[in-house]
Amino acid sequence: MTPHGAFHWNELMTTDLEAAKAFYGKTLGWRFDAMPMPNGTYWVATIGSQPVAGLMDATAMLPPGTPPHWFCYIAVDDVDARVADAVAQGATVLQPAFDIPNVGRIVILKDPQGVAQGWMTPTPM
Repeated sequence: MTPHGAFHWNELMTTDLEAAKAFYGKTLGWRFDAMPMPNGTYWVATIGSQPVAGLMDATAMLPPGTPPHWFCYIAVDDVDARVADAVAQGATVLQPAFDIPNVGRIVILKDPQGVAQGWMTPTPM
């Protein structure tokens, strides 16, 4: 289990999935497993059988002109309690907390400097 406050997961938000998969596959040896989602396919990058990152087509999710980028998720012990603390300290909630079965509870927020990130309470393995 990822400890509270540690980076837990990273996703590549891209506009060219095939180019991204080719680059990371060739340079890092990642393999990719498709995970069908309601709005398209999410790709889980693995080394051996170990998941290491996710890739998704963010074209429809991001404002026009937003460049591809990595998006991080930080593990927290209790998303709902921690987001209340974050808001009290000046954070802004971009997407209220939601659950992803077998993954965890997630909130998307901006810190007081405007840095977007996800906080999540991972589902125990």
